[in-house]
Amino acid sequence: MKKTVFAAAVIVLGGLLCGTFEAIHPFGIPYETAMDDYFLVHALSDRSAQNVVTSLVFDFRGFDTLGEAAVLFTALTAIGALFRDGGKRE
Repeated sequence: MKKTVFAAAVIVLGGLLCGTFEAIHPFGIPYETAMDDYFLVHALSDRSAQNVVTSLVFDFRGFDTLGEAAVLFTALTAIGALFRDGGKRE
């Protein structure tokens, strides 16, 4: 009984694993959306940036960049607090 249940579980999980690998988008081939063309056409004309990457990061995705900076600051502050000496020397 145990061997049958184990074999069935292995077959089901193997099938799910194979199905998952089949459904994964190929690495290195980006998805194309309608927003891609909009950003490429309007990035420099709508924003006063020198290049498309700067326009995307700081103008179109500004709040996201600000959130990432807040997470980084919080992580660095926590690491600094963990490794703080505390001023006690004897």
